[in-house]
Amino acid sequence: MPRPQAPAGFVTIGPGIYISLTPTSGSGAALDPNDSAPNIILIFGWMGALTRHLLHYSRKYAELYPLATQIIVKCGASFVWTFDKAKKNRLLPVVEALEGLGCLPTTNSANQESTRIRPRILIHSFSNGGGIQLTTLGRLLSSKYPSIPDFSKQFVSALVIDSAPSIGNFRTIRLAFSIAIRNPVARYISLAIIYFLHALRLTLQIVLGMDMMAVQYIKTLQQPHFLPWTNSQTPRLYVFSKKDEVVPWQEVQRHAEAAKMARLTVRCELYEESAHVAHMRLDPKRYWGSIQDLWQLACLQSQAKVSDAA
Repeated sequence: MPRPQAPAGFVTIGPGIYISLTPTSGSGAALDPNDSAPNIILIFGWMGALTRHLLHYSRKYAELYPLATQIIVKCGASFVWTFDKAKKNRLLPVVEALEGLGCLPTTNSANQESTRIRPRILIHSFSNGGGIQLTTLGRLLSSKYPSIPDFSKQFVSALVIDSAPSIGNFRTIRLAFSIAIRNPVARYISLAIIYFLHALRLTLQIVLGMDMMAVQYIKTLQQPHFLPWTNSQTPRLYVFSKKDEVVPWQEVQRHAEAAKMARLTVRCELYEESAHVAHMRLDPKRYWGSIQDLWQLACLQSQAKVSDAA
């Protein structure tokens, strides 16, 4: 079966992974270190999100930050229940793209202390599917670069967590997969596999004390250095809603409060009426305003770090 065509203005670098072609691609102008706008935007889609869904966010980012290179990572239902090695292999094109953009040492010079640019990275993750992809990327980078330098004090970065995280239960799992898988036969087969694995992991957690995948992902997301360019001062924005039937808002709020207790820099936008990953549709002005405010905070904190160092 032929690989789906990349959306206009993007090229395919892996299955369901696209990188944008910026007007100044390859010239270095889009990575001007004197600019305050993000020059790299990572978008991790929710499970089952179609390309056209994610383009609503991509186009707005292109309007706000026209020189930023965007990387869009779609999340198929199979990603959630595949083995960790397969998850990491699927995200290798993202690592290679980040290497090329100067976020990481190149493969043949992994021990170099710094790279040719100082990127400004905005990460936007949707639902548990996007969050699992994001934390998998963090583990992949840790294993690929065990001695990677701490870039967090040099880079500007911010994290948007939309409609996540949550551990989930059988009801929310059924809802999530019903949305993600439209073929009824494939949906029932997938749900049977997922229910079995969920029950098995729950049993292992109770009997042997082993954490389920969702628990591991939630714990990883609370770590300040789960990515090379993040630390406790990296501002993160939780966007969630009381009407979300897939991810209970109370679980998101508990995660945000735990992050605050761990001295992470946290902001929250709690909506009253929006559905799962639908907050932007309900109130786009509020949604994008909170993201722009988050990025301004990231820039201010970066400037403060530079001043302290001087």
